[in-house]
Amino acid sequence: MLIDMKELAPLLREVKTIAVVGAVDKPGRPVDMVGRALIDMGFEVIPVHPKRSDVWGLTTYPTLADIPVPVDLVDIFRAPQFCADHAYEVLDMNPLPRVFWMQSGITSPEARQILARSPITVVEDRCTKVEFQAMGISR
Repeated sequence: MLIDMKELAPLLREVKTIAVVGAVDKPGRPVDMVGRALIDMGFEVIPVHPKRSDVWGLTTYPTLADIPVPVDLVDIFRAPQFCADHAYEVLDMNPLPRVFWMQSGITSPEARQILARSPITVVEDRCTKVEFQAMGISR
């Protein structure tokens, strides 16, 4: 689904907390570059990875359900076949995040359909770092 990023900008300007699903701090990996950039932009970044406890020097949670604070945006760095499961995880969060974002190269019609009846905005195949920088969004 194509999203007009200019229309989405007001919502994104309200984002403060970003959960990065699939977070790893291996240099050269897109998730590492984007995660570090989001931190440098001033966002509260919460890494999510099932086997790691410390990514980017931050407490890392095994699942979205384990995050103890509200999240504004869930940033997915997983293969498309896992996105539907993460969409279901997001629906169990309280409060719900405002945005479910699948990074560049990632689309999931199934995840989009799962979230269609929720108030969550779904973004596919876009990079948070690139889009936030292009809109001048930071904290």
